Amino acid sequence: MSYAGDLTPEAAYELLRSEPGAVLVDVRSEPEWQFVGVPDVSDLGKEPLFVPWRGGGPDPAGTFVAELSAAGLAPGDDVAVVLLCRSGVRSVAAAEALAAAGAHRAFNVLDGFEGALDEHGHRGGAGWRAAGLPWRQS
Repeated sequence: MSYAGDLTPEAAYELLRSEPGAVLVDVRSEPEWQFVGVPDVSDLGKEPLFVPWRGGGPDPAGTFVAELSAAGLAPGDDVAVVLLCRSGVRSVAAAEALAAAGAHRAFNVLDGFEGALDEHGHRGGAGWRAAGLPWRQS
């Protein structure tokens, strides 16, 4: 594993709560943020960063790291970066990209915001929302 590790949604929330400098980065797309909902960490005195992971293209890792840096989060900073996507796949790629750029504390949230598809082809049985963690509709 090239990044700091995987966290359950509950462990990710606890890390965000216990470390004042820890940052939550939602790497899903804008339509997902608008129509599915977003994590809400305002009770922790924080706001997530919304920087989409754009797989494919000429340099998705470089683009992602540059966008995070522009948002004020430099990979060399020694802060915990908690990465969240829909089901925990894109956030692994984002964590690997951050680690390769020098971030030593890039974590993936297992099952993401709404988990993998179940046997009926539906999401929502796992992840941030299913764990009962705070979230809101945009």
